[in-house]
Amino acid sequence: MAAAALQIDLVFSRPETTLAVTRGAARLLVDMGYAPLLEVGLPNGRRADVMALSPRGEIVIVEVKSGLEDFRCDQKWREYGPFCDAFFFAVDPGFPQDLIESDCGLIVADGFGGTVLRQATPTPLAPARRKALTLAFARLGAMRALRT
Repeated sequence: MAAAALQIDLVFSRPETTLAVTRGAARLLVDMGYAPLLEVGLPNGRRADVMALSPRGEIVIVEVKSGLEDFRCDQKWREYGPFCDAFFFAVDPGFPQDLIESDCGLIVADGFGGTVLRQATPTPLAPARRKALTLAFARLGAMRALRT
């Protein structure tokens, strides 16, 4: 008698998927030498899912998408460009990657880590804006550190 193949499909709800992809993307950024912060308010009133600072002072924003529906109904990510040197989407392994625009970076992540599948097109910040954002980033990180 042949053994029946056992198939287990793990289905995450959107909050669980978002949490896992966010965690994996942040871990990847740390591995790459970046210092990430989650849920960072921007001067235009938007909130970046992940903002990270490189050792050279470059600012990266990562927009986490929990699935196709989340990607299709949320276009606010276009307003993040003026506040970073590079913009990435972070998605789970099952996401249809061909939907991500070619100038955006692409990270595939799960709860344990991630990988960069495509680098973002660099868009260097003006020096004054970089300084203002870096100071705000540092202050936010310090205030959060005090709360823990």
